[in-house]
Amino acid sequence: MKKLLLIASFAILGTTAANAQSIKFGPKAGYSYSMLKAKDGDGATFNANKSTFYAGGFVEYKFNDQFGIMGEVLYSPIGGKEEQTASGSANGVTVNASAKIDYKFGSVQVPVGLKFFPSENFAIAAGMNFGIITTAEGEYSVSGSTSGTGMDTSMTQNGVQDIKDQVKTLNLAPFVGAEFTLENGLFFDARYNLGVSNLVKNPSEGESVKNSFVQVGVGFKFGGN
Repeated sequence: MKKLLLIASFAILGTTAANAQSIKFGPKAGYSYSMLKAKDGDGATFNANKSTFYAGGFVEYKFNDQFGIMGEVLYSPIGGKEEQTASGSANGVTVNASAKIDYKFGSVQVPVGLKFFPSENFAIAAGMNFGIITTAEGEYSVSGSTSGTGMDTSMTQNGVQDIKDQVKTLNLAPFVGAEFTLENGLFFDARYNLGVSNLVKNPSEGESVKNSFVQVGVGFKFGGN
């Protein structure tokens, strides 16, 4: 009986050690290109894109040499920048106007997915990114001028508008990506996240806003072999 207990103890310890060697974790950060696509009630569309960043941490578990699962918690201020200009003249008066808007969606992203390892250092990943939008605002700058009246005028107005009450909290984005890891644990990855959620909280006439983004970054893996 004592021998059986001893053998079972070694088996459990061996399994635990093997599982621990299959778990890796660490920090990651990088560049994100955010793409906002909107449609108004009349069907007109516009795109608002911008460069931003992401940062956070990850954990990875390998079932065997070829398959594993992964989870991450990242912060990224996604959104987009839009610029519009207009001009016109009447009765000898010319009016020029321009508006710049930076949509900022502060989001905590939780990507969860599967990994396939064609080789020891290369992996392909796919899954779902659960984005939680914590803040939403539009930072704007509006300027205009008139000429031809003998009294030329110009004006500029800047401000920030909180639009969180108009934006849904959850942004679902299926993703695919690839990763290359060096022997020392340093890795590089790239990922495309397709925003499928309509972020307009209460669309009344078919309005929609969807946010997709590309991520390219670097990280470091601790644990495992």
